[in-house]
Amino acid sequence: MNHNLPWVAERVRLFREFDPEFARWARGHGPIAHNDLTQLRIHDLAQVLVAEGKASDTSAIYRTLWAADRLAVAGMWLTVHMTYADRVYTDGREMAAEDFKETPEGHTGGSLNIVPAYVGYLAANALSGLTRGWLMGQGHCVAGIDACNLLVGNMTPRHAERYDRSENGLTRFARDFYSYAIDAQGRPASPLGSHVGPNTAGGLSEGGYLGFAELQYVHMPLPGERLVVFLSDGAFEEQRGSDWAPRWWRAEDSGFVAPFMILNGRRIEQRSTMQQQGGLEWFQQHLRLNGFDPMEIDGTDPAAFAWAIHAMEERLAACATGVSRGTVQYPVPLHYTIAEAPKGFGFPGAGTNAAHNLPLAGNPRLDPSARQQFNEGARALFVPPGEIDQAVALLCRHEVQRRPLERDHALAHRQVAAPRLPEPQWHDNDVSPMGALDGAFAAIIKANTQLRPRVGNPDELRSNRMGQTLDLLKHRVFTPEPGLAEAVDGAVITALNEEAVVSAALGNKGGINLVVSYEAFAVKMLGALRQEILFARHQAEAGMPPGWLSVVTVATSHTWENGKNEQSHQDPTLAEALLGEMSDTARVLFPVDANSAVAALRAAYTSHGQFWTLVVPKRAMASQLSGEQAQRLADEGACVVKPCDAPDVLLVAIGAYQLQQALLAARRLDDAGHRTAVTCVIEPGRFRLPRDERERAFVAGDAALRSLFPDTAAVRVIVSHMRPEPTLGLLRRIDTGPRQTRALGYQARGGTLDVAGMLFANRCTWAHVATEAAQALGVDPASILTAEELAAVGGHGDPRAVMVSA
Repeated sequence: MNHNLPWVAERVRLFREFDPEFARWARGHGPIAHNDLTQLRIHDLAQVLVAEGKASDTSAIYRTLWAADRLAVAGMWLTVHMTYADRVYTDGREMAAEDFKETPEGHTGGSLNIVPAYVGYLAANALSGLTRGWLMGQGHCVAGIDACNLLVGNMTPRHAERYDRSENGLTRFARDFYSYAIDAQGRPASPLGSHVGPNTAGGLSEGGYLGFAELQYVHMPLPGERLVVFLSDGAFEEQRGSDWAPRWWRAEDSGFVAPFMILNGRRIEQRSTMQQQGGLEWFQQHLRLNGFDPMEIDGTDPAAFAWAIHAMEERLAACATGVSRGTVQYPVPLHYTIAEAPKGFGFPGAGTNAAHNLPLAGNPRLDPSARQQFNEGARALFVPPGEIDQAVALLCRHEVQRRPLERDHALAHRQVAAPRLPEPQWHDNDVSPMGALDGAFAAIIKANTQLRPRVGNPDELRSNRMGQTLDLLKHRVFTPEPGLAEAVDGAVITALNEEAVVSAALGNKGGINLVVSYEAFAVKMLGALRQEILFARHQAEAGMPPGWLSVVTVATSHTWENGKNEQSHQDPTLAEALLGEMSDTARVLFPVDANSAVAALRAAYTSHGQFWTLVVPKRAMASQLSGEQAQRLADEGACVVKPCDAPDVLLVAIGAYQLQQALLAARRLDDAGHRTAVTCVIEPGRFRLPRDERERAFVAGDAALRSLFPDTAAVRVIVSHMRPEPTLGLLRRIDTGPRQTRALGYQARGGTLDVAGMLFANRCTWAHVATEAAQALGVDPASILTAEELAAVGGHGDPRAVMVSA
């Protein structure tokens, strides 16, 4: 786009000539310059804001933007000090060698680029009198956000008690950045992180795993809320699915979103793929082909960002009005701004690969040339403290405008009341656990119409026994196909992309969520889930536990019953990996029948700030537990399903098919004179060795452990849905040693097999369980199994001798 058309230049020349406040702002400050098109756009915006009553006159608007220029320059100045400086001087003096860090560190280029964007967001809020939410996908750019928040006093309590704009406060701030300090408990001692964290004012996501902000943002704001999103062209190469955002946005249940692509053309070591494909022109075409309405701004100018936020929201509001009047149909073009800027704008090294991390040619503490570069670059960015005071006073008028600080925007402080749970429907016959869960979820949705539902579905919701939910909520589409469960306002987000659909639920923290996937393919969701798990737990550790309803992921068509497909469809990795996270936040459960599936789902929705993963069979199964037993199982994490006063052998089952085989093995062992008890574990993370105090408060105590796993039974055989090795590691508290405690589970064997075949291939049939118990007891397995059964277990007989239909 030509930013300097003659007629534009002539118009803005006249504005500058006849309006001194406009002219004062238009001169820019430091490296920030306002091109002719931005000046024209701001002039027109000022007229609109005055007409809307948002400002008394246009001069007030230009003064606010004058302040934004100074704040942005000061923010860039502080950002480069965070990377390089061991000492910050508020008089802007030239710095000596000893004033620099011994080992500088920081994602400096991206952090510099985010400063004008974030200040533009602050300015847009000030101009409109509205506090919007913000989200940044490139979380490593947090230095720019934290620097600006310190300058304007928009800080969380942890930052506010430690930092201010005094020389000592700024020095402490710079020293804390990448200090690597650690406290006595092994946690980072500095409240500043390398990425967005719980102490970042208004932060919603770490942004460490690139690409997920792109997938979540359209699902985040509730009606009436507004969200500004900062994305990067490097992250554009990550998770696919961000192109579908216009498919999901509906004015009736979504707030306004204003996405910005910070287009600096570089990754860490080379140009971004987008830049190699054709840069701005290629990206514009790509956006239009995918239902966006792109526009361009100068990515170095905070005023351009402020204008674009207003413009995108106004255009989206017009689309929403058109839909309500019936003159426009979905999809409406989702407005999207491309903000082009050299990486590391405003400081030496801009536009180079080096700008990503350390833009100077060397370490200023050791290299005189680099020191000169820093001092020259910092001098061009220096804003006297008095001017910063003046700028903050003009820009931050939250009390006058009666609006919250940006740290307190609505999306950052979700407090969602627990839903009303209708009376449960318990089952006492052969029922699909997934079918029972489906009915329970549909009933909860009907009873809680105040909650916006989102169901993330990579496909096959009905075949996974979620038919009631699908008929109630329907696939979200533009043009429903007759006879199918589809609707323009459907709440089921369906795409053959696990990252995209799980993000629909993760973004919807103002509502109620469920994700349903094949267990094997749900592994693709792990990166998104793990980033959210870590951020939520860090918030809780910081004394700010999340208030949104826990998010539930259901892994079905699972390892043991997905035999109609090949071994690629048989994989318990998701549960194993999530059990590696802190179990008070990452809850992993293995319901064993319909009633325990219903109880687990209901328990999940009474909790907040957690991520529940339920591994649920979809085939019809006998009900093993009453409703009361199922609720106790969900509450306590395990229950004794076959008691015995003084058992010789304790069988521990994790998983539905595993419980079936354990009970069969117990019967055969009992018949042979060996007393057995069977304990069903639905949530193995409740019985682990705790790794910190939060987890210690969550896991079962010693008394509960003894009641579920009696000391009298030294011989223990664990049969698990998961692989044996991670299962044993997880349950060290009940391990009586390698000779007496044995574990069976998935052994990476599979193929096109039925359930019985999968159990046999992985040595998890009742006969294998009984054999392990016999060996641990020191008795001959031949005293328990027939010759045919023993031959099958030994791998030289007919497997059908021990295969029982599940």
